[in-house]
This record gives sequence, structure tokens and C-alpha cells, in this order.
Amino acid sequence: MRRIVKKRALEIIKNYPRSGVLVVGDVMVDHFIWGRVSRISPEAPVPVVDVQKDSVMLGGCANVLNTIYAMGGKVFVAGVIGEDDIGRGLIRQLTERRIDTAGIRTEKGRPTTLKTRIVAHGQQVVRFDHESRKPITRASADSILDYVRSLRDRIGAIVISDYSKGVVSRELVEGIQAVAAGSKIFLCVDPKSSDFGVYSGVHVITPNHYEAERAAGMEITNGDDLLKLGETLLAEFDFQALLITRGEEGMSLFERGRRTRHTHFPAQAKEVYDVTGAGDTVIGVLALSLAARANLKEATALANHAAGIVVGKVGTSTVSREELIGVL
Repeated sequence: MRRIVKKRALEIIKNYPRSGVLVVGDVMVDHFIWGRVSRISPEAPVPVVDVQKDSVMLGGCANVLNTIYAMGGKVFVAGVIGEDDIGRGLIRQLTERRIDTAGIRTEKGRPTTLKTRIVAHGQQVVRFDHESRKPITRASADSILDYVRSLRDRIGAIVISDYSKGVVSRELVEGIQAVAAGSKIFLCVDPKSSDFGVYSGVHVITPNHYEAERAAGMEITNGDDLLKLGETLLAEFDFQALLITRGEEGMSLFERGRRTRHTHFPAQAKEVYDVTGAGDTVIGVLALSLAARANLKEATALANHAAGIVVGKVGTSTVSREELIGVL
């Protein structure tokens, strides 16, 4: 099933407000500086950007959260920030959305991850980051697990959003799996580590094709390679499902069974302006749909439609429930 019947899609979307999703991972802030270029600097061969405006928004795993929030889902978040103005601003944004911040841990000496992008004429000129990649403390990890435990009966899915900033580790993933054991909670991972052993045994993992190739140690050059790669990753790391996002080639879903089942979903975008945050949109809508009792193919079809909308926007963007209904 590469497409979803509209009636069934609307039933799933109608369940979004009653569906809870916890997002765990690297909380960030995205800062966009917008301007135009009309000359080259006399000091160095670089463009001079005449700044018109700037905007600050949720990024990283907080952008996954924003996607679920925009879809009307009940969303919770757990992560780590620093004792700084950026972190306090992030908490303020969450509070304004009436999102519980009890799962956010503050660490002394650690900056809140900030990515600043300068965009001129719709094109990104440069990006600079303030961040720490060192592992979070044991106390922070234990606090996150306590928060996961407190939500066990209120959520239908957990998204582990890994940006390699020190929050997600094998121990944290195993701790989350232990909390969710015996429940109907779907564990969904957006990976960054090329060692997929960190995420072994989760329900569904959503790498892009480059991440999948690195993890499998093989290159996708044709359909046979793709099938072999999917079967290899499912078998080696005990995932129930693998969803590979492939840009303009769409998405490929592999599900475990007696035999690996593969379903291809063609790309839905009419025009691509910016792929920033597209992976966040995919896993956010996928997890919310699973929490709303969609099956994997239905959830993937809805995530594919949402991704087709978000890549048509510039900057870290979200898709609203109304926009998703509109493209069905």
C-alpha cells in the first residue's frame, strides 16, 4: 500500500489529539538570519549580507516535538539544556505552547545547542554552531528515564531523536526499552550514529539512505542492493521495521515477517526548496500516526505526504494538520 485511502487517513488524523508521544533526544534552537546580498566584501572574497530579519525556533528533537504539536498531538519532551539565555528562551517557547518541561534537565557548564543559519535570497550562505558533544551526566540520564517512567500509561509512542550531541547512548536506549517493555508503546528512532547497535531492538528506525549505507557498510546502486541492505539491517539489529528516506526517490519501508516485506513510497514534493527538518517531520508524523493506531504502511503514507509539504518551505518548518488534510 503506497497510498492511503482518504477516509482512513482522516480517521487516523482525527485520533491525533487523543494520542500521546514522548520525544527524547538532543534539544536545540535554530536561529535564522534572513537577508540579501548585493556586494562582495572588500576585506575578503565573501558575500556581505544585508540583514532584513531574524527568527528563533525550536530545533533538533524539539523540532520533532513541534511537528507533533502542530498536528494536534499530545506531546512530551525529555532532553538536556544549558544554564544560558538560549536554554531559558527554549523553556519559554515550550511553556507558551503549554508543553510540559519537567523532562528537560539543565546541566552546568554545558551550552544549549544553537545552530545559526544565514540565508540570503532563499539560499543558506553559512551556518555556525554553539554546542557540546560530550555525553550527558548519569544524573541527567537517570532523570530522563524517571520522566519516561512517569508517562508510561499516557503515551502510545516514543521518538528517540539522535543528533549526536551527547544525550542518546546505548544505555539510555536500553533503559527506555526496559520502561516500555510489556506495553503497546512504539519505539521510533531517528539515528545519527553509524553503529546501529546503539538502537538494537527498537520497533522502527528511520535513517536516510546515506546513514543506512554507512550502517550496513554497503552502497545502494540499484533495487537489488536496496533490498539486500534492508534485509541485512533488519536481521542484524532486530528492528521490526526500517524506513529509509531517499530524498527525491521517496521512501522505502521494510517490515519483518516470515520474509522481509518491502514497500516503496514515491516522493510527494512538487518543488523542493529546503530539506532542513524533513527527517524530523517524517518521524514526528510517523510516531503520532502509530500512537493514533495506524499500521506502519498507513503511518508511512501520512509521513510521506507531510514530508512533501515541508520540503517546499524554506527554513526549519512544520506542517499543520490542516495542510496535511489538504494534500490528501
